[in-house]
Amino acid sequence: MQIHRSRHRRGFTVLPNTLLQDRRLSYTARGLLADLLSRPDGWSEDGRRMADTSPQGRHAVAKALRELTALGYYRVDRVRRGDGTFVSEAHVYDTPHTAPGLTRPGSGSAAADDHGTNPIKDRGKEPTLPAQRSNAAQAGGDRTGTGEVGRPKPPATDPAADSPTGEAVATLFRVLRPEPRLRLGTVEALALAPLVSTWLERGYGHRDLSDALLGGLPAQVHSAAAILRDRLTRKLPPAPEPVVPAKPRWSGECGTCARPIPHEGICRACAGLVSQPDETPERASVATRGRARVRAALQADAGRLPARA
Repeated sequence: MQIHRSRHRRGFTVLPNTLLQDRRLSYTARGLLADLLSRPDGWSEDGRRMADTSPQGRHAVAKALRELTALGYYRVDRVRRGDGTFVSEAHVYDTPHTAPGLTRPGSGSAAADDHGTNPIKDRGKEPTLPAQRSNAAQAGGDRTGTGEVGRPKPPATDPAADSPTGEAVATLFRVLRPEPRLRLGTVEALALAPLVSTWLERGYGHRDLSDALLGGLPAQVHSAAAILRDRLTRKLPPAPEPVVPAKPRWSGECGTCARPIPHEGICRACAGLVSQPDETPERASVATRGRARVRAALQADAGRLPARA
């Protein structure tokens, strides 16, 4: 066999003969390793891309990579970046290499534990019960003034304690329920309750608050309490003007003839200031004709109704 070699000035790779003649590797693994070593430092490559750009399939490439990994020619490390994300870094060697500090697990005898690693419970020691820690608890734990030991209870923030405030908080939660970007805590809702109460006192309800608070929200809400406070203050409608009932033109009646008059007392005719003829017979005639017409209409309607069986 004669070997013909060309002299290259550029675009060539120098490889050790021990790599190319390592009979522990398959020809596929040696060819794949030679391809990887011919790439520049920082080259991005993975097994799927190798298989898609070569006649071998993914199984053959994966098997070759396992051979190279087992013999120390190929290694993939998972590195954590400064921002907390992880990336995979591949290392390719032209001679078998083992990562520094890497030890292969193997069988061996169990090592004795260091003294004090697994402490044994002292059964003769007197246990410390919660009731015996009263001194330390009184120094830093009993802040409620009730004699109870432990963490101080948070202040009561039940909105139902105050009726107007409770109604305002309940209305606010009911308005914000369909919008997940405007989630509030109880403390924040109590801080916004006076603004909501102002809306309710002026006669505006659930629908008015929904139109004012939920419309035209930005894609990302950084502070739900701040945007709600701004909208509750800026979009508050003016107080409606009080409705003054219209004063009737004829507010009283004459104390003598019961005629409607625009003032209290008696009319001008009863006071003798205006001469007025007696209209009693004419009024009686009009009332008689009216009763006759109503009676005739009722009889006509009764005649058109179907007879009962």
